[in-house]
Amino acid sequence: MDNKIEQIASFKAAMGNYPTGVTVVTAFNQEGKPMGLTVNSFASVSLEPLLILWSIDKRVYSYEEFLKVDKFTVNILASDQSDLCTLFSSKIEDRFSQCDWKKSKLDLPVLSDTLATLQCKVFSQIDAGDHTTIIGEVLDIQNENKEPLLYHRRTIGAIPEEFYH
Repeated sequence: MDNKIEQIASFKAAMGNYPTGVTVVTAFNQEGKPMGLTVNSFASVSLEPLLILWSIDKRVYSYEEFLKVDKFTVNILASDQSDLCTLFSSKIEDRFSQCDWKKSKLDLPVLSDTLATLQCKVFSQIDAGDHTTIIGEVLDIQNENKEPLLYHRRTIGAIPEEFYH
């Protein structure tokens, strides 16, 4: 590739064409206020112990606060929750006043009616360029029988029915 700008554009095109699920990662900050952001950089890491990872952009307003938490929830969004994806990727400050959520027994904010929730404790944090990757050890899992919300080419939506035929 000729230059860095072209390389970045090509990288974004390739990664944007890779479909992913959509999650909202939530936690309480040091003052006890809930915070959350939409994340599609989420993956499983290990079965023994149960580990997952997600990455946070260093430019995100809540970056420093997320680095200070010792536990968090990964809320895997269901196909009918595009509104939550949009809400938690917006500039709105008090996102939790505009959605249904509860404090869990593990003292974590959990969004309602998601496909699944993974409540985790921080296992490690890895500095990775303009992001930090946070690895979490899964403490609690709640699954519902729902379809996932997908992200592909800057669009969110359900899996098309014809996909399974």
